[in-house]
Amino acid sequence: MSDLKIFSNKLSVDNKRVIVRLDLNVPIKNLKIEDDTRIKVIEPFLKKLIKDNAKVILLSHLGRPKGKTVSELSMKPIFDYLKDKLDNKIFFYQGKIDQKAIKASNNLKAGEVLLFENIRFFKEEEDNDENFAENLAKLGDIFVNEAFSCSHRRQASIHKIAKFIDSYGGPLLNKEISSIDLLIKNRKKPVSCIIGGSKVSTKINVLINLIKSSDNLIIVGAMANNFVKFQNKNVGKSIVEVGIENIIEKINNLAVKSNCKLIIPIDCNTSNNIKGNSIYKSLDELNDDDIILDIGKDTIDLINETIDSSNTVFWNGPAGYYENKNFSAGTIAIAKKISENTKTKSLISIVGGGDTIAAIQNTGLENSFTHLSTAGGAFLECLEGRELPGIKVLKRN
Repeated sequence: MSDLKIFSNKLSVDNKRVIVRLDLNVPIKNLKIEDDTRIKVIEPFLKKLIKDNAKVILLSHLGRPKGKTVSELSMKPIFDYLKDKLDNKIFFYQGKIDQKAIKASNNLKAGEVLLFENIRFFKEEEDNDENFAENLAKLGDIFVNEAFSCSHRRQASIHKIAKFIDSYGGPLLNKEISSIDLLIKNRKKPVSCIIGGSKVSTKINVLINLIKSSDNLIIVGAMANNFVKFQNKNVGKSIVEVGIENIIEKINNLAVKSNCKLIIPIDCNTSNNIKGNSIYKSLDELNDDDIILDIGKDTIDLINETIDSSNTVFWNGPAGYYENKNFSAGTIAIAKKISENTKTKSLISIVGGGDTIAAIQNTGLENSFTHLSTAGGAFLECLEGRELPGIKVLKRN
């Protein structure tokens, strides 16, 4: 996407007000941040702006307050976090987006930061209201979209704001787009994609698009149960979708037509309770009370062999019910193999999705991939071939 306006170090921000739209939608419980991944990744860019004497205005949402002030969804814990991490003055603004807000941004000194309260406390944000977007634009001289994960939304601080201010994509947004290009446009073959999750229907367009550009498509997680069942095997009480046989058949046929090898589990780890212990079984041994909760050792070997034969790997979605550690083995094994080959074999590895990141958290593997995407839905919509509204407005005229 070379036609995008991307923020670069050549752009002078000295004494300029720079609005940065971030996605700081992090899990918070009892005013404590439970996962700071999304904040950590933007710290280097914020520190660079501060060092370059910018006046930094931060906009973000948190949760779904639906245009109302919800105290549990306040940005205050994030303000406290940033105050501790950034070695400079940072202020928290909780008022309306009006002349008073504009005055607060104008009063900033070079190197200072102003964090605004949850932008979704304003109904006009999700309405993509033009007047609201124009007022947001008056808070700064330059706008930087560093919230790729929100760029599939037509919302004022992502989309309509670009109509009123000189707008750029940030370095992280650019990295997300470049990683998608590594899968679709500039791919280094063979390409293998590992897709998990609970429903085939929510990822049908992604699967179809990936089949056309991949050499191997590996289906794991609960969605794999549908493919196993399609082979007339008993899946017991495992999660399956009703009435999607035609979709499974379409995917199978398209894989043959596109010369893409479709790989599904050949064995599994089961229980009759999601909180239970793991019992290894081949697919032919499943009983009516069994629930498939992870891939088995032979499937792990098959996936590892496929990764070994690949130059590019995309992984989205855990391989099992990782919330119970008894069923996280498949997911951890995939993460370790991709990590190892990224380090030793120059594998291009793109890993993403909230559940995938949650599943591999605290394993020490989080920083050992070519790109770890926190973008979720926006990333998948790009893989479907859709143009995201928040990206489209950053294109050069």
